[in-house]
Amino acid sequence: MAPFAGWNMPIQYSGIVAEHKAVRESGGIFDISHMGEFEVAGSGAADALNGLLTNDVSALADGEGQYTLMLNPEGGVIDDLIIYRMSADRFFLVVNAAKIEEDREWLVGKLPEECRLTDRSSEFGAVAVQGPEVIGAWNRMEPGMNLPERNGIAEFEGGVIVCRTGYTGEDGFELFAPVEVISSWFDRFIGEGVTPTGLGARDTLRLEKCYPLNGSDLDETHTPLEAGLGFFVKLDKGSDFVGRDVLVQQKENGLSRKLAPISMTGKAPPIRHGYEVRDAEGEVVLGELTSGSLSPSLGKGIGLAYLSVELCRPGTEVSVAVRERTFPAVVVKKPFI
Repeated sequence: MAPFAGWNMPIQYSGIVAEHKAVRESGGIFDISHMGEFEVAGSGAADALNGLLTNDVSALADGEGQYTLMLNPEGGVIDDLIIYRMSADRFFLVVNAAKIEEDREWLVGKLPEECRLTDRSSEFGAVAVQGPEVIGAWNRMEPGMNLPERNGIAEFEGGVIVCRTGYTGEDGFELFAPVEVISSWFDRFIGEGVTPTGLGARDTLRLEKCYPLNGSDLDETHTPLEAGLGFFVKLDKGSDFVGRDVLVQQKENGLSRKLAPISMTGKAPPIRHGYEVRDAEGEVVLGELTSGSLSPSLGKGIGLAYLSVELCRPGTEVSVAVRERTFPAVVVKKPFI
């Protein structure tokens, strides 16, 4: 266990590698009760949110969701989140645990009076169930409750909300339920053979797919374009949004830096966030790892780092400094697997 965003969170149960492989091969369940949940409702909620987030909220139909970002005026990332449309004037937002208070204050300060934000974070416990066999587990448990389509959301009796997204690259879903019943859902999934999985495996799973982590790969000094998230930035949608002007300039002038995936090429100690990325000779500092870990699927170190655009071409040889030594590495294509 370890502290995280004010919570005491499980890092591992049976072991990071075993849990990682369980998610890739069968199924794992993560306790994500630390995540924040907001509901935004009222006349014009869609238009208001479209002016505050990078993706195009107007493209959503009832029951659909999308990944999006909340930016500061300089185009830096305050938070990345998922927004779901429950109905024309009602939206469900899932935000990062460390950003709940900041996100709430930011949104409340910018939403018009006719829109109200309800912070429901204390009402919900939540689990993320991920892996190729978890849909079968759900169908055995709840044959009368159909899961939503990919990137969809559904509400069920008892205050249960199910979202069909994920942070591992595998199929799966997130289940939000009242705090007094979430542990029973966790136990039921375990009874169906789903493996309890901690934050350690969550990190290796998402890193293999190059999914960014807020606070590490995403922060207020880097834009989503620099982070390689341009697909989720709709500069040509009907609404202006906070930070758009900076992104338009970057699009027109070209980027000077980008988030690059880096793979170790030989035997090396484990690599971590904050380690220096240097040139192939190990002499010139080029940047530092925003994320780094051993990939259980590949059996070698992988990481992400912001580098000058000219260094981001796959095949570029670099090195990573581990304590007093440097070890060879190479820039590769996304994702790692």
